[in-house]
Amino acid sequence: MTQPDARILVADDQPDVRRALRLLLAGEGFEVEEAASPAAALAALEGGEFDAALIDLNYARDTTSGREGLDLLASLRNLDALLPVVVMTAWGSVQGAVEAMRRGARDYVEKPWDNARLLAMLRTQVELGRALRATERLSQENRLLRSAELPDLIAESRAMRPVLTLIERVGPADANVLVTGEHGTGKEVVARRLHAVSARAGKPLIPVNAGGLSEGVFESEMFGHVKGAFTDARTDRVGYFELADGGTLFLDEIGNLAPKQQARLLRVLQTGEMQRVGSSRTRRVDVRVVSATNTDIRAAVTRGEFREDLLYRLNTVVIDLPPLRDRPEDVPLLADFFLRRTAARYGRGLAGFSPDARRALLDYRWPGNVRELEHAVERAVLMTRGELVGAADLGLQPAAAGGESQLDQLTLEEAEAILIRKALQRYQGNVSRAAEALGLSRSALYRRLQAHGLAT
Repeated sequence: MTQPDARILVADDQPDVRRALRLLLAGEGFEVEEAASPAAALAALEGGEFDAALIDLNYARDTTSGREGLDLLASLRNLDALLPVVVMTAWGSVQGAVEAMRRGARDYVEKPWDNARLLAMLRTQVELGRALRATERLSQENRLLRSAELPDLIAESRAMRPVLTLIERVGPADANVLVTGEHGTGKEVVARRLHAVSARAGKPLIPVNAGGLSEGVFESEMFGHVKGAFTDARTDRVGYFELADGGTLFLDEIGNLAPKQQARLLRVLQTGEMQRVGSSRTRRVDVRVVSATNTDIRAAVTRGEFREDLLYRLNTVVIDLPPLRDRPEDVPLLADFFLRRTAARYGRGLAGFSPDARRALLDYRWPGNVRELEHAVERAVLMTRGELVGAADLGLQPAAAGGESQLDQLTLEEAEAILIRKALQRYQGNVSRAAEALGLSRSALYRRLQAHGLAT
């Protein structure tokens, strides 16, 4: 039984052939449209969709070589790559039929044709063609849904164009990526974007603050442990690598890993194999690693603080995020985005920023980058009393905007944030060294980084 409303395009320059095919196909429930030339066939396809095309290889201009038919086949496929095309030849030329199949024809038939074989062939091609179209529509819908769910990466500035290009090119691949940049530039957003556009998007993305894991818990957190492996191991635990199996593992602050941690991580990346703490069973994991650091990791390699072989496993592709001060065109876009999102979260009906607030946003240097901007907008949403956010609502300090600060004009919290930023700059983002210089433990410094919006 023919599929309902199956439309067949029949292209042949001989009227009696077209008439015979119309009678045969219409009698089996097909809807037939005739074309007496390649040009007419192309015009018909441009005017509507067909379930299959049945075309002759030879036309009036050249009745033997099949060139016109092959050209028509190519043009039909350019217009509709999913259209099943069956070619006809009166010369029994296997070579011509093979060439047509090589160029994309689904099948061929010789004139005079066998009615039963031709009908069976067309029914099969209609069914396959409709299945392909349904699959393609589903794929397009999935791509649209995926793009609608992509992590928000607001970037229209010239400085961000190389970043967007790299994400587009390497996102679908399985290559490991190292994302570099100052604190707060949005490295995790880039990692989420890379995962979302990859073939692994349906699997987990597991973010890990690798630099914040102490020596004592690193292996247990990363690789898991079995019950009884150590005093507090009361049950089996699945580590981050297993949680990310089939997906992406985002290792933040990778530049702060201790040497022993680097060695353990390197082995898993080299072999794809790991063992839970206390177990002798080897487990294989399929994980794409996206790592991030705000340190000069090349300098760390030179100083002997970071393993060069581990770096080569991590930095197949490097994406360097510019600081917000180098992409001022994005500041209003980001501020508007954060305002809409935060106002909706707190149920505030705000219309936007006042002119003086917009000037303040552009004049400020944003040492804390995008994260600081997000926090400033959230504060403004909570503080403003009118429909427009004013400059005072943002709480930006003019002294910080110019890079100089007078202690007597700052709060204790603001002064602490400046000291932390200076320590991180002095030690190229090395949290351990900055913490030592500030007289803090590394975990205490991490808590302050989070509190001041300076963490990645």
